[in-house]
Amino acid sequence: AMLVGVGGSGKQSLTRLSSFISGYTTFQIKLSPTYSISDFKQDLLFLYTKVGLKSEEYCFLFTDQQIFKESVLVYFNNFLSSGIIPDLYSDEDKDAAINGIRTEVKSAGLLDSRDNCWKYFIDKVRANLHVVMCMSPVGDTFRVRCRKFPSLTGCTTIDWFMGWPQEALISVAARFLEDVEMETP
Repeated sequence: AMLVGVGGSGKQSLTRLSSFISGYTTFQIKLSPTYSISDFKQDLLFLYTKVGLKSEEYCFLFTDQQIFKESVLVYFNNFLSSGIIPDLYSDEDKDAAINGIRTEVKSAGLLDSRDNCWKYFIDKVRANLHVVMCMSPVGDTFRVRCRKFPSLTGCTTIDWFMGWPQEALISVAARFLEDVEMETP
């Protein structure tokens, strides 16, 4: 899914709530000054292992503030379009994933070939890993990214988050402050 709205409109909060209600584990990258593409690939390998080999369900929450390099969007574009990220797995890692899922492929009644095991693994990843991208429509950046990476719009459900109406803000504030004693000047 792609959630589009200005900051503070509830995109991340709603994602965390719906992930919890659905029983998914929410995952978000932890940016640091030294975080790199290599770290991002390690996070993706972690997610692929959890959802593909251990059959856990994850929600990968990613915001436009976490785009530390435009090239990370290539990974999302590939995942959204096919589930296959070409340079994510080394040959050894791919063999380990295939061998890890081989018994499940056999028990599903499928032919135990390398290609079938890999396809089964990728299908499980696509079924169990739910990517939610939170983007701001402010400025040209969002429009340019959508043009450069067509799967961001073509392979997601886009939900637009509008700003809260003034009366809703007052209502929520009044509800939470009704039991608070405040001194009057």
